[in-house]
Amino acid sequence: MQEPIFLQAYLEEKIWGGQKLQTQFGMDIPSEHTGEAWVISGHEHGQSIVTSPEAYKGLKLADLYQQAPDIFGGQAADRFPLLIKIIDAKEDLSVQVHPDDAYGLAHENDLGKTECWYIMDADPGAYLIYGHNAADKQAFLDMVANNQWDDLLRKVPVKAGDFFAVPAGTIHAIGGGVLILETQQSSNTTYRVYDYGRKDAAGNERDLHIQQSADVTIFPHVDTKPTAELTKLEGGTSYDYWTNDYFAVFKWTVTDEMRLDLSRAYQLCTVIEGAGQITVGDQSWSIQAPDAFILPSDLSQVTLSGDMALMVAEER
Repeated sequence: MQEPIFLQAYLEEKIWGGQKLQTQFGMDIPSEHTGEAWVISGHEHGQSIVTSPEAYKGLKLADLYQQAPDIFGGQAADRFPLLIKIIDAKEDLSVQVHPDDAYGLAHENDLGKTECWYIMDADPGAYLIYGHNAADKQAFLDMVANNQWDDLLRKVPVKAGDFFAVPAGTIHAIGGGVLILETQQSSNTTYRVYDYGRKDAAGNERDLHIQQSADVTIFPHVDTKPTAELTKLEGGTSYDYWTNDYFAVFKWTVTDEMRLDLSRAYQLCTVIEGAGQITVGDQSWSIQAPDAFILPSDLSQVTLSGDMALMVAEER
């Protein structure tokens, strides 16, 4: 397979979601509270659908992964390993923490979740919850029991272009007014620490998972520093953000015409701003934000042209 595989996103409504997926990207959202676009997903909860090439059109990504393993390096696991989302947080998300694989498999029959965030847009004064101030597990439980949320949770102001590594065990939340590109393990296992006392449409507060959160949280919190390595190329740049046991994340910024020699891994690409073209051999495709596509593992070279930026992930 010597051409990109383009995908249609799965859209999900959320109590905290908004309309930026429509107003900024023209997506046909299901409601005014649309929180997430799963732009590259093989997860059973919501799958991306292949739109091109014609040979695979209409396939769910999980089915493509199993039926055409050569696209993904020839060795398909039980599930497509990564999940790429664009998240529109009109309001604050609940404060959460994710387990690692060992805990997730033992208690939820699911993988854990390591993830990271690239801030695409942020309203003035926007922030994230990133980490905590508890010295140990007991201190965490005491602060939760006494509703000492302002003392417990670390607020970090954010702006467009910021990047955060969020390993499993990191307490975190996306604040209102933040639009992000999230790269994560393909898992939906989440423990809710705090939800501001909000109620759902039926008037019920959502469940919290305090004991599980205490079991999986890293004490004390330590910020995970991204790699932050810039490579200048003719026609643009490549910026390596973070490599962990599950994936590597980097950004291609195209200012003219940029020819890329690719690794033998497949790449998951999302246009996060601007527009341009991708060319393979004598074929070209127009792309713009928020188009998402996969570059197969046997594709050795592509040319990107235009004025745009793409976030890219590789499985590890």
